[in-house]
Amino acid sequence: MKRIHAAIATLVTGLIVLGTTASYAQKKNATVWPAEDIKWAEMKGAPPGVMYANLSGDITKGAYAALIKLPAGLAHPLHTHSHDSKVVVISGTFLYAPEGGKEVRLGPGSYLMVPGGVRHTSGVSADGPCEIYLEGPGMFDFHPAKAMKK
Repeated sequence: MKRIHAAIATLVTGLIVLGTTASYAQKKNATVWPAEDIKWAEMKGAPPGVMYANLSGDITKGAYAALIKLPAGLAHPLHTHSHDSKVVVISGTFLYAPEGGKEVRLGPGSYLMVPGGVRHTSGVSADGPCEIYLEGPGMFDFHPAKAMKK
């Protein structure tokens, strides 16, 4: 009887390990999207010409990673976002300035992390459009900043 229980326990343990290993192995597949297969959509509520493509998650609902296309000359006035935003510039020149600070021009390969709630301006150089990789832990939003009382 003890042998039967030991054999069943060994079998169950083996099936659990096998199932866990198979499940883990399935999660190790690479995600591959050639540029021509990426699905772009117009960003609702954004200025004309702003396009996005979700890479993971959903930029309109929660945590996300996305590609963003921004038109030349785009200028966002002083604003905040609810969540941190991590930006990597892929092409063009992205403009960023913290409230009261100097504007920084960020070219391809540049990185920017803006904590949620930080007042800043952003935009794109008039020289041409810009494409960025954008990542955040919560839905992307845009809150125009109210004028500070003196």
